[in-house]
Amino acid sequence: MWNMTETLPTYDDVVRAHERIAGHAHRTPVLTSRLTDAELGAHFFFKAENLQRMGAFKFRGAFNALSRFTPEQRRAGVVAYSSGNHAQAVALAASILGIPATIVMPHDAPAAKLAATKGYGASVVSYDRYTEDREEIGRALAAEHGLTLVPPYDHPDVMAGQGTAAKELFEDVGELDALFVPLGGGGLLSGTLLSARALAPDCTVHGVEPEAGNDAQLSLQRGEIVHIDTPQTIADGAQTQHLGRHTFPVIRDHVTDVLTATDAQLVDCMRLFASRMKTVVEPTGCLGFAAARERADALRGKRVGVIISGGNVDLERFAGLLMP
Repeated sequence: MWNMTETLPTYDDVVRAHERIAGHAHRTPVLTSRLTDAELGAHFFFKAENLQRMGAFKFRGAFNALSRFTPEQRRAGVVAYSSGNHAQAVALAASILGIPATIVMPHDAPAAKLAATKGYGASVVSYDRYTEDREEIGRALAAEHGLTLVPPYDHPDVMAGQGTAAKELFEDVGELDALFVPLGGGGLLSGTLLSARALAPDCTVHGVEPEAGNDAQLSLQRGEIVHIDTPQTIADGAQTQHLGRHTFPVIRDHVTDVLTATDAQLVDCMRLFASRMKTVVEPTGCLGFAAARERADALRGKRVGVIISGGNVDLERFAGLLMP
C-alpha cells in the first residue's frame, strides 16, 4: 500500500490501475447529441460515468485501492468517509473483494446513496457534515479497530483509478481540444490530468467546482491549499472543504484553469441530459457541462470532452429540482 513518503502517481500508475479494474469496472459509453452540437457549435463527447457500477466514477479508484490491500488489511477491513458516491464505491469494492467495510456518512446523505451503501453490506456511521469532522472520525475508527483508511480523493491509488475514465475517453474518441471535469477534492481531476498529459498533451483541461465552494480556485491563486466551510450547494458530491496533499500539486502543475458553476446552471444541465440524452445525472455530475455551455463561444468548432461523474440522485429530489 501507498505511504505518504512516496512520490505522486504517474500515468504508468493509471495504466496499472486500468489493468486491475478490468473485468470489474464498466467501460462506460461516450454519449453525443447532435442538437447540443448544433446549438453550441462544437463537437461534444460525454463520458457517461453515471452508467458506471454503483452509478459513479468512484468505483474505479475504490476498487484499485482496495485491490492493493495486503492479506492482513483485507482481514481487518476498510473504513472510508463520503457524502455518498465514494461510500457506495468502497462498499461495493469491499463486497467483491471480501473485505469488511465501515463507512462514515453525513446524516443528510441522499437516501438512495445511503440505502445502496448499506445494501452492499457496509456498516454506516452517521455524522453531521456541518458540525463534525469526518476525517477525524475516520482516523479514530481506523486507529481503534485496526482498519485501513481509504479517503475519497487524497490517495494516490484512488487518483490513479479515477484517471482511467479519461484514459478510456481518449482511447475511444481520439484527441480533444478541451476537457471539462467535475471538481470536489480533486481525485477525478488529478487522475484525468495524468491521462490527458500523456495521451493528449495539447488538450486544455478545466476543473469545475460549485460557485459556492471555490476552494480550488482560491488554492491556485494563493499557491497553497485553502480550507473553506462546507459549501451550501446542491452538488453534494463536491461539498468538499479543501483539496488534498496529493491532488493539489498535480492540479497546480497541470490544470489549465478551474471554473465554477451555479446551482441554477446545474439544474438546467440536469434537464438537458434527461430530455436530450435520456440519462439521469446528479447535480455534481453536471459541473463540467455547465461550465462548457457558458464558454460556448470559445469552444466553437472544437472537439470537447465532458466527464459526467455520476447519476446517484433520489428520484423525488431529481423531479423536485426540475420542476419549473
